[in-house]
Amino acid sequence: MITDPIADFLTRIRNAQMAGHKVVDIPSSNLKKKITEILFDQGYIANYKFDDNTNYQGVIKIALKYDKFKIPAIKKLTRISKPGLRKYVNNESVPRVINGLGIAILSTSKGVITDKKARELKIGGEVLCHVY
Repeated sequence: MITDPIADFLTRIRNAQMAGHKVVDIPSSNLKKKITEILFDQGYIANYKFDDNTNYQGVIKIALKYDKFKIPAIKKLTRISKPGLRKYVNNESVPRVINGLGIAILSTSKGVITDKKARELKIGGEVLCHVY
């Protein structure tokens, strides 16, 4: 039993990059699918595939992105809001990650979105993680 599936998701990506893997398989959920789509849209992963036929839960296959020197596109993945201590922000205090070079992923009333989109919509929410 996993108590924090988002931390497990981020850790699997982090470990696969440190080992130099090209593809990582992660158990699927709707929240993880949305985070995967955001990582792809922002250019942090090369590609992804939602494989719902494998078992009852489904699998997300993520193709990791590296440069020509085998350096991963994702430098750091940090879980911010944890099950024991949730971090919520209002629309004025949506965090900037490295002055806008990274992204913060938020769970809001409008769905799972990036910090930039949250500022545009003028809404706050739970800060799930920082990526840069």
